[in-house]
Amino acid sequence: MDITLIILGAIVLLALVLVKKSLVIIPQSETRIIERLGKYHDTLKPGINVIIPFIDAAKVMISMTNGRYHYTTSIDLREQVYDFDKQNVITKDNVQTQINALLYFQIVDPFKAVYEINNLPNAIEKLTQTTLRNIIGELELDETLTSRDTINTKLRAVLDDATNKWGIKVNRVELQDITPPNSVLQAMEKQMQAERNKRATILTSEGQKAAAILQSEGEKTARINKAEADKQTEILRAEGDAQARIRRAEAEAIAIDKITEAVGRSSNPANYLLAQKYIDTLQEIARGNDTKTVYLPYEATNLMGSIGGIKDLFKTE
Repeated sequence: MDITLIILGAIVLLALVLVKKSLVIIPQSETRIIERLGKYHDTLKPGINVIIPFIDAAKVMISMTNGRYHYTTSIDLREQVYDFDKQNVITKDNVQTQINALLYFQIVDPFKAVYEINNLPNAIEKLTQTTLRNIIGELELDETLTSRDTINTKLRAVLDDATNKWGIKVNRVELQDITPPNSVLQAMEKQMQAERNKRATILTSEGQKAAAILQSEGEKTARINKAEADKQTEILRAEGDAQARIRRAEAEAIAIDKITEAVGRSSNPANYLLAQKYIDTLQEIARGNDTKTVYLPYEATNLMGSIGGIKDLFKTE
């Protein structure tokens, strides 16, 4: 009885083991390559899959996690990223530079990823390094530092084409760090400082030039405005003088008319006006002379005649 129970328990245990070995649960976004007696048999899909224990076996492949290689039977179909260590590359102008790259790829054909390449992560890393050296070798240092997008595009195109037969799709490549030697960095800093000083000098000179132009234009405008003001002043002064002369002439004309009316019957009005001028002039000379000198006009006879005319005028009145 005890032997029967033991045999029955062994059979149940073996059945459980066989069931466990026969049922393979594949998580979503993963797969496994199944070989039957060493030959490819099937690619398992996510969910429950049935295999023949001890006859069917999952193919082991090399994978990389956190920068370390390890063996696994599960194939991750999600996009993966490889962060490669810095490597030394030489530019076209013979400058040794360290570059660190990130590679984003995805396994699209598990069969090729397992059977077309022995060590997939190592192959991708070496291919990335050699391709990157070739691309950087065609560029000078300045182009390398300013053409990251161009380098990424070229690198992704070459890797995608080369890894197609491995069942790999390279989605994108990113250059993380580009580190030139310290001597080159110091030279670049000096060049950058010199360029900034140059731009500052140019901006300062352009500012001074603009200020000088504005100042000269302001002075020109001021001179033009002053000349225009002087011109208007002279015009107004001339017009004033002209108006004053016209007024005086009109006043003198009226005075002459009045005198003519008064003296026209018995004497010449011109003699009257001339005598008046002589008398006014002598009064001015007398007021400004401190000595006993007496001034007489050169034509004293005419003066006497004019005075006589004035005398005749009063007699007539």
